[in-house]
Amino acid sequence: MRVSAVVVCFNEEENIERCLKSLTWTDEIVVVDSYSTDNTVSICKRYTDKIYQREWPGINKQKEYAVSLTKNDWIFILDADEVVSEELKEEILKRLSSDKGKYDGYMVKRHTYYLGRWINHGGWYPDYKLRLFKKQKGYFVGKDPHDKIAVTGNVAKLNGEIYHFTYKNIAHHIRTINSFSDTVVNNPEMKKERFIIFKMLFKPPVKFLETYIYKLGLLDGIPGLIISVLSSYYVFLKYAKLWEKRSVSSSIITTKPSIEQKQLHSRNFGP
Repeated sequence: MRVSAVVVCFNEEENIERCLKSLTWTDEIVVVDSYSTDNTVSICKRYTDKIYQREWPGINKQKEYAVSLTKNDWIFILDADEVVSEELKEEILKRLSSDKGKYDGYMVKRHTYYLGRWINHGGWYPDYKLRLFKKQKGYFVGKDPHDKIAVTGNVAKLNGEIYHFTYKNIAHHIRTINSFSDTVVNNPEMKKERFIIFKMLFKPPVKFLETYIYKLGLLDGIPGLIISVLSSYYVFLKYAKLWEKRSVSSSIITTKPSIEQKQLHSRNFGP
């Protein structure tokens, strides 16, 4: 049972080699790059000649396109900041042979390394993702910026892990939260959201309690606390930006400020 590996990327020169090296056991590696401006593409050429470039249409559409370029029946999807463990590689090869098509997809545990340690709680582990599936049975159901794959058929869980080398530091984490919250707010389905201020007030603390207490993020030390606080901040930022988009961006100034108002503003706040 031959396997095609799929990776989509943009400016991942720090991660891409580690990722692709862990995929050399597959029968084909397909890379779709969104016109990287660093050395990502040149590094990819060391591992595959199947490199395609395409403007970024969103994570789900980009991965769906990458899958369409593959030639084998089985697809394995990996992100540029992820690595296939040796244990997972051996397990995949063994299970595809021994299961003989009994399953149409496999869930894989993702283990994240963040702020100098492996994160074992707070909802970050075990973080099961469906990453290995029959091409004709899999389809994308995620909502940007998060991808998600489903299959029509039977699914099994594997014990081997994908190692996830996520945010380089807290600043990188916050930049990603800012970017992801923008994507969520611009999703057409967010137009249906109601009770924005209520959700802005109550959902962030609920998220913190969920990740830090209920899901035991406190056992991951200071990194666990940071993850829980930033998870709460992400929830707050989504609803704050949605409120801004509806209430501030749509407001129309109908009168020009007077000279006196301009002078007052200048004295109080500067130019």
